[in-house]
Amino acid sequence: MPENEKVKEQGNDIIAGRNPVIEAVKSGREIDRLLIAHGMTGGWAAPIIAKCSERGILIKEVSPQKLDYLTGGANHQGIAVMIATQKYYEVSDILDLAKERNEAPFIIICDEIEDPHNLGAIIRTAEAAGAHGIIIPKRRSASLNVTVAKSASGALEYMRVARVTNIANEIDKLKEQGVWVFGADMDGDDYSKTDFTSPCAIVIGNEGKGIGRLVAQKCDGIISLPMFGKINSLNASVAAGVLMYAVVRSRSSK
Repeated sequence: MPENEKVKEQGNDIIAGRNPVIEAVKSGREIDRLLIAHGMTGGWAAPIIAKCSERGILIKEVSPQKLDYLTGGANHQGIAVMIATQKYYEVSDILDLAKERNEAPFIIICDEIEDPHNLGAIIRTAEAAGAHGIIIPKRRSASLNVTVAKSASGALEYMRVARVTNIANEIDKLKEQGVWVFGADMDGDDYSKTDFTSPCAIVIGNEGKGIGRLVAQKCDGIISLPMFGKINSLNASVAAGVLMYAVVRSRSSK
């Protein structure tokens, strides 16, 4: 594989091999995560790992077989990086955009949304609904890969996505900025009776587990969608869409 060649596999852009990875890290390009084979953390790999750590890049140890699979059998030499399709913003950039628009902040927090199709659909709806940005965690979450970009159908170009280390801590910071945080979960208050005209953030939980316990405790309120059928939950991106347009409706009638 040529040193500058990218491998597209499983919806991610991947650069594999010692020299290509070194150059990718040195160039300052937006890297989603560093993948390093078990037992490869010393020697020539140590400075690369240190540089990625310094830049806040997620570092994940995987099996050589996993790297073989992700890189399509390329000569990865035990190391690869996943490239983000878009740059990540800071949460402050999201709040700044709300100020620029002279609007109350409207933020979507994705608590461990792992399906890239769901994250892409949420990004697409958030852009259409006029949200100022989306917050995702660094770990246990879909990232801004090719699949997310495709599912967002172009909306990723216009949506500010911030990636943070700890969602619960970030909620505390938002509340200090006057943002009301509402978690979407079962057994909450009827979403249609909630006032979203103030600065607000809506937390959408993991597809299977929902919102984490600590994250739920940090929320100012838990809101629910009424269920009238045989099932008791909706797809994460569908639920997010309903709640985002509840914010739109609430603010439009202000």
